[in-house]
Amino acid sequence: MGIASGQPQPHSLVLWTRLTGDDLPPSVDVAWEMAEDEAFARVAARGMEPAVAADAHTVHAEPTGLQPDRWYWYRFTALGQRSASGRTRTAPAADAQVQRLELAMASCQRYDVGHYAAWRHAAAEPLDLVVFLGDYIYEYATGANAVRAHTGGLVRTLAAYRERYALYKSDPALQAAHAACPWLVIWDDHEVANDYAGLQGQTLQPDFAEQRAAAYQAYWEHMPLPKAMRPVDGQMRLYQRLDWGRLARFHLVDDRQYRDPQACPRPGRAGSNTVKAADCPDLADPRRTLLGAVQERWLAEGWSLHQRWNLLAQQTLMARCSWTDPARGATFWTDGWDGYAASRQRVLGAVADRRVSGVVVMGGDVHANYVADLKLDFSDEGAPVLATEFCGTSISSLGTPQDRLDRARGFNPHLHWARSDQRGYVRLSVTPADLQAALRVVADARDVDSPVSTAARYAVDPLRAGAVVA
Repeated sequence: MGIASGQPQPHSLVLWTRLTGDDLPPSVDVAWEMAEDEAFARVAARGMEPAVAADAHTVHAEPTGLQPDRWYWYRFTALGQRSASGRTRTAPAADAQVQRLELAMASCQRYDVGHYAAWRHAAAEPLDLVVFLGDYIYEYATGANAVRAHTGGLVRTLAAYRERYALYKSDPALQAAHAACPWLVIWDDHEVANDYAGLQGQTLQPDFAEQRAAAYQAYWEHMPLPKAMRPVDGQMRLYQRLDWGRLARFHLVDDRQYRDPQACPRPGRAGSNTVKAADCPDLADPRRTLLGAVQERWLAEGWSLHQRWNLLAQQTLMARCSWTDPARGATFWTDGWDGYAASRQRVLGAVADRRVSGVVVMGGDVHANYVADLKLDFSDEGAPVLATEFCGTSISSLGTPQDRLDRARGFNPHLHWARSDQRGYVRLSVTPADLQAALRVVADARDVDSPVSTAARYAVDPLRAGAVVA
């Protein structure tokens, strides 16, 4: 399943791998080493970690005492075999005046509907980080007209989640992207089940808490996350912050575990719906929250006035998107921020109240590239723009018909770009002077060798919110 790294701090990070085989003993000692050079002539750190059956023989090594703002190479050895080597790096020191950060943001890599050509190209780019925004796996059985098959049926047990991660991680392009640089990760719904909210599943199944606990365990096992994040009693605190010197602060939030159930679901089930606002008064309920009260407060209190940029890594489209003319009655999709408008107002209101600059929201989930202005009053074209949003398209998951987005653009003038017919990732180049975004798209996600191109480029000034064509 390859190797991976993540959680880069100035003096530490996490190294990950998993052992496989039918005859593995209950516990295997796995040696790891980090070096300053690709030939491993100058070893900087080494250690031993047990890979135990209770954690699917995964390894979460946490080397410390590393030098800030530098690249390392790493590898693992166990049972007479040695892994391939990977490249990773530490974050800059807290007070470092960093001049550039290169990262890719990506999401939604459904295995059975496409190949990972996007990851092959991302792995070849000179990136410091990958920020993955959710839907690493999909729990579905294989769909009709599949490009390649999901093994097993609908995933609901720990064994099945582990098998699904093993399938996804077998892809060589995804392995290459993990081995190229460290990742920051958050989840969305498909790591557990479509449209789940807190402890409520879409089909209102009575055993959903047990299913979610199994899914959270498998997620922790297969991501480059520290031991301290291991789930306890079916819960897992995933939201966190990471600073990149004085250049940027990342805020990673969890919009699944603590949210209120979606408003106005379809009869007999839970989950998302698309409804007229006038027919769903719960949409305007000020008590409803997407992040939960504790996480909302944590986010509001943590906006940085010291870093040049505040980068909010969250799961979905934050900008309002009415699917019909608001003058004739707005229509909203209830699973995203439009289903929790009061929560969005509180998040953006804290940005306005604290006069936080350089806020850029990163999102995924909706299988489309959006570039948007974020404001407290989307119905007022003259309202101040408080933040900029880049919601990236999927690695492979299919999008909604493009003509639907074309119609919606006319009702949502704060959306500068909206394309659901392209797959890929977003490349962000961050400097003290500006943030440059390149929407990188593959020609055909069904082609493993598909070429990549840049569909659009935008720039953001840290002192003036809003994206402009670059």
